[in-house]
Amino acid sequence: MRPLDPRLLTHASAARWFLLVGAVLGLAQTLAVVAFAWLLSQGITRAVNGDSFDSLRGTVAALAGVVVVRALIVWLLEVAANRGAAAVKSQLRAKVLDRLAQRGPDWLAGQQGARVATVVTSGLDALDNYFARYLPQLLLTAIATPILVLLMLWQDPASGITVIIVLPIIPIFMILIGQATQVVQRQQWDALQRLSAGFLDVVGGLATLKIFGRDRRQATRLGTLTDEYRGRTMKVLRVSFLSGFVLELAGSLSVALIAVSIGIRLVDGSLLLGVGLFVLLLAPEAFLPLRQVGAQFHAAADGLAAAEEVFAILEDDGTESPDRQTAGTAPAGPPMRPTMLSFDDMTVRRGDAVTVEGFSQDFTAGQLSVLSGPSGAGKSTLIGALQGFVPFEGALRIDGSAIAPGDDRGWLAWAGQRPGLFSGDVTANVALGAASADEELVGTALRLAGAGDLDRTSHLGVNGAGLSGGQAQRVAAARAIYRCLALDTPVLVLDEPSSALDTEAEAALIDGLRTLAGQGRIVIVVSHRPAFIAAADSVVQLSEVAHV
Repeated sequence: MRPLDPRLLTHASAARWFLLVGAVLGLAQTLAVVAFAWLLSQGITRAVNGDSFDSLRGTVAALAGVVVVRALIVWLLEVAANRGAAAVKSQLRAKVLDRLAQRGPDWLAGQQGARVATVVTSGLDALDNYFARYLPQLLLTAIATPILVLLMLWQDPASGITVIIVLPIIPIFMILIGQATQVVQRQQWDALQRLSAGFLDVVGGLATLKIFGRDRRQATRLGTLTDEYRGRTMKVLRVSFLSGFVLELAGSLSVALIAVSIGIRLVDGSLLLGVGLFVLLLAPEAFLPLRQVGAQFHAAADGLAAAEEVFAILEDDGTESPDRQTAGTAPAGPPMRPTMLSFDDMTVRRGDAVTVEGFSQDFTAGQLSVLSGPSGAGKSTLIGALQGFVPFEGALRIDGSAIAPGDDRGWLAWAGQRPGLFSGDVTANVALGAASADEELVGTALRLAGAGDLDRTSHLGVNGAGLSGGQAQRVAAARAIYRCLALDTPVLVLDEPSSALDTEAEAALIDGLRTLAGQGRIVIVVSHRPAFIAAADSVVQLSEVAHV
């Protein structure tokens, strides 16, 4: 783990801004420390020499002003750190969410969902400590320590040489402590992710576990994971306290060594009192940033561990085929109302296995087309390729214009097998992604989806709680239809939209889709339901054209 990962500066521009502001404030704080030490040493020296209080009044006022300025600089540095942390977290979250959208559900299905969610939420929140505690001390170490050591060397060469000899001892301790901290912090992070994944699995399968009487056993398993995480956390705290003690001890002994040397030379008269006090006041400040870097390393470790996971997601190029990488040279953007969507000799591979081979098919505007076939034949895989989430060989064309996987899909409206509803009212779910919901358009979309009788103001719980499976499917279909109408998208794709619908609701949905097709759109439905197959203008049996 590097103290300052260059990838943080690459992926978050706010980190560069914070480093610049932090460097300026760090330099100002260093100058304030020097001024404070100089004024205090001069004031004490003059008081010992018998100067009156009136003659010292200006020095005391200047000293008070320096104290106020230093406090203000410390406050400004804390404000900059908090704002920098918030901006960096926001930028990293936005980038990783964009990256997840680019990679698509096919890639995400191969990851641990709980792990990704933990990284993007509570994991990145740990960067607060990194910016508020660790990074400011790292900047001060790079700025203040060299300046203070040079001043000490100038004023008192003996003390300066002592600092130069003793100072490297602290980084040696830091390296040893940092290695131990990194190990236990990584173990704690892994334990947290196992706990998150275990809890998510239990919540997702709670109904099944309850039916089969296995819920209590899972409670025991979660208890074991919790105890493991608690133990890892206490181990991190033990290492943190021990590291702080060792660094404080090393720093205190180093300052004591300089103080003893100055005291002896003050007694024998070889060193002036003013110089001795000035150097003695600077000595702790020279060691302090380096000590604090080691002490705060554990505060940074958790956030940097999460940042490592984020960088891995951002820099994961997936398994793109050569065809996918060169497809960007194809003509951009399809026409707004195309008449033909074509799969041209499309082949999709999953590792060494071929999921779909040589699929060629034209889907015509104005028709309701049904893509059917047995489970595992590759229907959803082809839809993933259409969305740009799955790398493929061959070509995807709209009216002859090639569409690359990385091209914008503003021409496509889609609803998947899972409704993907969220907490909120029905209107908000249907108009997902819109700056503001068009109430009339929401009503039209629900009616075309066969859910015109659904109360648009009904509040749904998490994952659409409060709706039946069939109602949730129709709201998801209405969401795709709303996008299709609002953005005038020429292609509408629904993946198994009626698996939980009764005959009447399915017939209403079919009528709505035929209406959309009649407007000159390309409407494709993945389904094996007899009603859809009977109502289709074109049926593509995937088993006839794809080889698994």
